[in-house]
Amino acid sequence: MHSLFDGCYRATLIRVENRVKVWRTMANIKTDLTSILFVSSDVEQGWNALRDHWNIQVASKPIPSTPVYSFLRLFLSPLLRPMLRWRVNGSRNIPRSGPTILAANHLSHIDPIAVIAAARRTTHYLAKDGHFKNPLTRFVMKATGQIETQREQGGSDALASAATVLESGKALGIFPEGTRSKRTEPPFLLPGKTGVARLAAAYPHASVVPIALVGSRRIMQPQLHKFPRLWRRLDVNVGANITWLEWLSHPKGGAYSNEDLLELAQAKEHEIRAELSRLFRLFTDQLMVTLAHLGAP
Repeated sequence: MHSLFDGCYRATLIRVENRVKVWRTMANIKTDLTSILFVSSDVEQGWNALRDHWNIQVASKPIPSTPVYSFLRLFLSPLLRPMLRWRVNGSRNIPRSGPTILAANHLSHIDPIAVIAAARRTTHYLAKDGHFKNPLTRFVMKATGQIETQREQGGSDALASAATVLESGKALGIFPEGTRSKRTEPPFLLPGKTGVARLAAAYPHASVVPIALVGSRRIMQPQLHKFPRLWRRLDVNVGANITWLEWLSHPKGGAYSNEDLLELAQAKEHEIRAELSRLFRLFTDQLMVTLAHLGAP
């Protein structure tokens, strides 16, 4: 099973058939987790010195309760699981508690369900306010713990809502691509947006778990299938989790020492912003390559 950020550590410009240019950063972290954890403990002081530059204000509204969701997960899920051709590989990499970011590729309407089923713990997703206008869909969204975000408020509202989930020590489902891929030919995987990195950086002890969904498009392709074809096979490949601090201190990740971070904290405002933007981009690109290595089409 691939660990987060597999590959070779350098940015490579990849041209895909539709002439869309996708930046992917390759990294090959083979160091055992124990040594990475040992290093990461030394950079926390330096990273906290930059708090004013990466902190995300949590939303004022609380996370919705999920009694119906819990009932379905505990009773309905065990009944359906043997009937489905869904295979979860590496489920042990998903922490059973604590703040967790479940980052998956996005090809189908069933993708959130697949991630939730693989996690086997309550997982909250952010959903556009349009999904809450119809009474039926509103009930389903709220019953399953999905969090409404206001489109007119932009990305800041979504980040604040996502931060609330992590602040509460719960699992957050996120699609780093930012939207469902509408490509008609492979590769379907889109470039990642840096929101996932900003959340990981704001909660540096949260586990980031890469998840590749392989086959969800065949089960329910948007604009083609009105209902899911549940007899189709779906593979959910879960990679090894990593925290922001582990990544930041690793020589093939952020490659920062505590002294480097303290020095950065003394730099000019625009220099700090530029460097953090570079780190967020690097983290995101390595995450997307990891998803590809896990099998994301």
